[in-house]
Parts: sequence; structure tokens; C-alpha cells
Amino acid sequence: MSLFTTLKKTSAPSALALALVFSSPLALAFVEEVTAVFRPDPSNPMSNKFKNTTPEGGVCAWHPPAIPKCRALNIFGIRNTGFSASSSGPILANPTDPRQGAYFKVPSEWRDLQVTHVGTGEVETVQMRIAGVGARWNLPRPPGVSAFMTAETPGWSTYWYGAPEPCQPINYLAAGNNFALFFWIVPEGAGACSVKNGTEIPWFTYSHLEYAYELKTPNPLTMNTGEYRGSLTYSMGPGGDFDFGDIMKPGDTVATFNFTLSVEHQLKVDIPPGGNRIELLPQGGWQAWLNAGRRPDRLYRDQTFRLSASSRFKMQMECSLVIGNTCGLRNGNGDEVPLQVAVSLPYGLQDGHDQAVNKRPLRLDGSGTELFQPLQYVNDRPATLHFEVDRANVSQMLEHPGTTYSGVVTVIWDSQV
Repeated sequence: MSLFTTLKKTSAPSALALALVFSSPLALAFVEEVTAVFRPDPSNPMSNKFKNTTPEGGVCAWHPPAIPKCRALNIFGIRNTGFSASSSGPILANPTDPRQGAYFKVPSEWRDLQVTHVGTGEVETVQMRIAGVGARWNLPRPPGVSAFMTAETPGWSTYWYGAPEPCQPINYLAAGNNFALFFWIVPEGAGACSVKNGTEIPWFTYSHLEYAYELKTPNPLTMNTGEYRGSLTYSMGPGGDFDFGDIMKPGDTVATFNFTLSVEHQLKVDIPPGGNRIELLPQGGWQAWLNAGRRPDRLYRDQTFRLSASSRFKMQMECSLVIGNTCGLRNGNGDEVPLQVAVSLPYGLQDGHDQAVNKRPLRLDGSGTELFQPLQYVNDRPATLHFEVDRANVSQMLEHPGTTYSGVVTVIWDSQV
């Protein structure tokens, strides 16, 4: 008895990228572009997270003491040189209200963003928060007086370097006679951080804004291949999400993040040479049963294959001969028997009910194999297709000795779930 099988998969190997675009068509807008990617890594299959690929700027990118701390906190820095803010009047010495001085409040709480798959309409959630803030500040310099003396008060320079609570220092400050660049870490839900000047300042400006952001992205293993898009907008100005106090007026009024998540999964099936030709045999081969003078209980073949999968997929079956909800075999006389086909998948793959897949029947209507999903990236692991004719039908086949039963079964692995 022989069986010819066609084994195939649908959908090309794929991967996952997350792109976050901070933009707006308006002139008064804080514009950035942020990108991240998920791509299955055969060398590290347990790492199933997005990788941020945005070109970094500012302290987190190039200040040696800051880099390891930014990495440890999983935050990414951006320096926006197009940003500016100017004081609406003099900043009085020792203001009682911190909003009348150097004041920074950023959206450090997590915000949800809904992103929608361009093709299917499937919705996923991304979370984002601002986790660091810095700038270059500028002020007038009287002749012979340095920036640190101009706004002199105990701790003026210390605060910019060490960070006022609840912000945290990253030990960075670069200064000239009338300007300085600083950066602080902002804990989740920190609120405002401010610095009090001890001397009246006629005017004060910020000529760029530096920030760090942190992301929580969806589980890429549960997402479809393709693009997901969405948008998140923050307000800027007094009382806004980015709030620089009542004296400092930013030139930008909104900050809009447009997100594009591009998902590229991998689904790869490797059949060994000759694995598409299946010969059904009894346990131990025909000779063992003939020598014993007994009829075999079943005819079967377990065909192994190698599987790599980072995405959901389903399995389907097509037949040259249909018998009920499965395939069949036929001899030259037209005698037919049903063939049972099943699949076993490696650890790390489960069905839609979180159950392991062990000798799961393949049926023509697809029931039971309509969803398999990875707990992790499964990389080049062994799996098995099981082909069997049961005892009752083997007895029927043996009533026609000297004939060959054959048929064609097409097994399909499909990532379009």
C-alpha cells in the first residue's frame, strides 16, 4: 500500500516591525519619527519582543555615563533641535510659585494607543510614556559674569546637574557663559520638576528639547503579518501634557505620535528528502506479520518534518479522494478505505484553547486545526504527521490481496488566520 502526499505552506516567511511616527501636518507641531521592529531571531528564540530601531539622539546616545542607565531603564533618547520656548517676561528671583520659573512636567504616565491592522481591522494596544527630559537653556550674560553666577543661588548649578526631585540625575551638564544643556530621568507618574533661580533673569529660552520615551508593545506572536497604524496626540503649553510653567511659552502646541507597526513573521516547513512519498506498513513490517500468520492491527507511517514558526497558523487538508471528513485510498478495482491523518507539534506551540497538539486529527472541514499559536518563537523543531488505516479497514483491504491502494493528500500550513 502506498500514499503520495503533497506538503505545502501558504504565505511567505514574515517579520514584525514597529514604527512610531511623531508628526502633524500643522506648522505648530512637535515632530519626531520613532521606529521599532520584531523579527524572529534564530540565535535567541526566547526573545519575543520588539526592538527599537529609531536613530537615537542626545544624552542616551552618546554620553558614556548615561548610556548604560538608559539601557537598563529600557528608555530611548531623542533630541529635537526644532523645539523652542521663550519666557513671556522676566523671571523674578526666588519665585514662590515654581510655575513662574524653570518648570518641567511631561506625560510620564502610561498612555494607551489603539493601532489597527491595515488589512484585517484587527486592533492591538501600544503604551507609551515620557521617561526623561532635558533641554538647552539660554539667558543673557552681563559682562564678566558666568551663567552660574547670573542665576546664583545655592544649588542652582547643582540642580541642573543632579536633578531636582522627583526627577533623577543622570549626571550630565554641559555649559558655557550663558547657556547649559541638561537631562533628567523622569520616573513613572513623577509630576513636575523645577529649579528656582536666586537672581532675576530678564529673559530665558530653551533652544531645543530632549526627551526619553519608554514603550510597552503588544505580544508580536499574537499579531498578524502586515501593518498596524494609529495615532496619539499630546498637548504642549501651560497646563498641557508637556507643561513648561506659566512663564515659558513653547513654539509648538501639540505633539502627535503616528504609529505604524509592521509585522514580519516566519513560518517555515522543511520536509526531508523523500518525505512526500509515504508507504503505510504494519508494526515491524509485513514479514513479521506474515511469519506469525496474523493480520495486522493497522497500517501506518509517522513522517517527521522540521518547523519554524513565530506566528499563528492553521493547518488544512485536501484530498484526491474524499471519504466523509477525511481522505481515502483506492485500489485498481475501485475499492476504497478511509485514511486518518493527524499532526503532533513541538513544545512551544498550542491550539486556541491553550492545549498541546498531540496527534491532532486533520479534517477536511478544518475543525480542530483552525488555530495554532506560539508561546515562543519555535525555531527548527521536529514535528510529525501521522498517517493511518485502522484495523477494520485493514481487514477490508486484505480481502483484495495483490492490489495497491494509493491516494494523494495535500497538507497545508497557512499563516493567514
